Amino acid sequence: MLLTIISAIFVFGLLVLVHELGHFITAKMTNMRVDEFAIGFGPKLIGWKKGETLYAIRAIPLGGFNRIAGMDLDEDENDAGDRAYFRRPIWARMIVILAGSCMNFLLPVILFFLIFFFSGVQSPNPEPVIGGIMDGRPAASAGLMAGDRILAINGQEITQWSDISDHFKDSAGKPFEITYSRDGETGSSTIIPVEDPTSKRAVIGIQGSLLTQEVSLGEAAALAVDKTWFIFKTMLGALAMIFTQEGASAEISGPIGVAQMAGEVAQHGFIPLLNFAAFLSLNLGIVNLLPVPALDGGHFVTLVIEAVRGKQMSKRAMYYIQVTGVVILMSLMIFATFNDVTR
Repeated sequence: MLLTIISAIFVFGLLVLVHELGHFITAKMTNMRVDEFAIGFGPKLIGWKKGETLYAIRAIPLGGFNRIAGMDLDEDENDAGDRAYFRRPIWARMIVILAGSCMNFLLPVILFFLIFFFSGVQSPNPEPVIGGIMDGRPAASAGLMAGDRILAINGQEITQWSDISDHFKDSAGKPFEITYSRDGETGSSTIIPVEDPTSKRAVIGIQGSLLTQEVSLGEAAALAVDKTWFIFKTMLGALAMIFTQEGASAEISGPIGVAQMAGEVAQHGFIPLLNFAAFLSLNLGIVNLLPVPALDGGHFVTLVIEAVRGKQMSKRAMYYIQVTGVVILMSLMIFATFNDVTR
C-alpha cells in the first residue's frame, strides 16, 4: 500500500509539474505576469518571492499550478494590468496554452533517453533461459526458478526459446518431463501445462530472459525519439478506436486505477516505473489537447474562434463554456472512478 502511494505521488507529481512548468516558462517568455508558481496543492508550507512571482511548496505533493494574471474570469480587469493573459497577442496565448502538452511530449523523450543511456537496450534472449516465474502457475509448482536453462522436454533437446512453446502447443493437461541446468547441476521435474483463458494456449508460467546492450549518447537519443513517436502513434490509433464500434467496450481508468497500476509497476523496479511515467505523460499530453472546454485543447479552440472573429469572446460566454467543460470532465471522472472501484 505504501509503495502504491509513493509511486502514485511520484508519477502524478512529475507529470503535472512538468505540464505546469511548460505554461510557466512560456508565460514568462511572452511577458505575461505570473503571480504564483506552486509545487503541490492545498495549504502553503513554504514560499518565497522573486520579482513579481511567488514560488511556493504546498502540502499535497501532486503536481502544481500557475496563477497567471488575467486567466481567472473573476479577476478584476484593471488589476490584471497590460501583461495580463487576455491582453497579450493571440499567438502568445496559443503558445502558453499548448506548452503544457508539449512538455508532456518532451518528458518521455528525456525519460527514455536516460533509461537507454544508463541501463542499455534490452532485447529477448533467444536461448532457453528462464527470466521469470509467474506465481501460481505450473512452473512455480514444479520448482523451476529464474536463471534455469531448459535442456530437454520429454527427452528432446531444447536449443532455443521458441522450442519450448512448440512442445507445449495444444497440450494443456498433459504431463511433461523437463530437464534443466541450475548452477552447473542438472535437475528434472514433471510439469502439466494449463490453458490460458485469454490466449487459449497451453502455458506453464515462465518468461524469457533479456539481453542488455550498451548504447552511445547519440544512439540513446535516437532510440528515445523513435520509441516516443511509436507510442504516440499507437495512442492516437487507440483513441480513434474508442469513437468507433471497435472501441465500444473500451475501459477508462481514473486516478484510483492509475495509482494501482503505478504501484504494481513499481514492484518491478524504478526503471519500469519511469517507463510507465513516460507512457502516461504522452497520454496526458494527447488528452489535454482534445477540444473539450476546460482542457487546453478547448482553450485553444476558443483562441482560434477569437482569431477568426477578430475580437475576444465575452466573459459570460467563456464562463458557460468553462462550466460545460467542468461538468463533462467531472462526469468522466465519476465514471472512471466507478470503473476503478468495481474492478
